[in-house]
Amino acid sequence: MALSYKARRRWSLVLLLVWLPIYCVIAVTVMNAIPRFPMLVELLIYIVLGVAWALPFKFVFKGVGKEDPDQQ
Repeated sequence: MALSYKARRRWSLVLLLVWLPIYCVIAVTVMNAIPRFPMLVELLIYIVLGVAWALPFKFVFKGVGKEDPDQQ
């Protein structure tokens, strides 16, 4: 089932304001729990974690910045 434009906008706001801070805390907590890696490896892990949170929600963010296609 496809989400409407308004639903995608609302879900994107919820994801950015609620899920993203929670995900950041989880990612930093996990990174602090494991032993330190060399700096470049750790930087690569943080880059992957920084992109990985949005991949499952790509369909929610797609087209949200454009005008409402249903509006005439």
